[in-house]
Amino acid sequence: MDELTISVTIADRPYRLTIKKEEEETIRKAAKFINEKIKDYSENYAFNDKQDLLAMVSLQYANTSLNLEKQYKDKDNRFAERLIEINKVLSDNLV
Repeated sequence: MDELTISVTIADRPYRLTIKKEEEETIRKAAKFINEKIKDYSENYAFNDKQDLLAMVSLQYANTSLNLEKQYKDKDNRFAERLIEINKVLSDNLV
């Protein structure tokens, strides 16, 4: 397994991470995304410290993630229902 140690900075704090080599681009994009959101929140809202900004970014990301998870679950359920319908039609016509 190819592992790599990288350093990313989030909210002006460096973090050293050991990751799979193929995850590097995604990890760096995620850190950049977080920092951009922190900047957006700090420019548009009054917050006491970076902890508040990190909490808001986390909340926004978690909300988005949960909404996407629900959408995919709903699509998976509809897909499974359609497969059952198709299977029934095929079974009825093959008999």
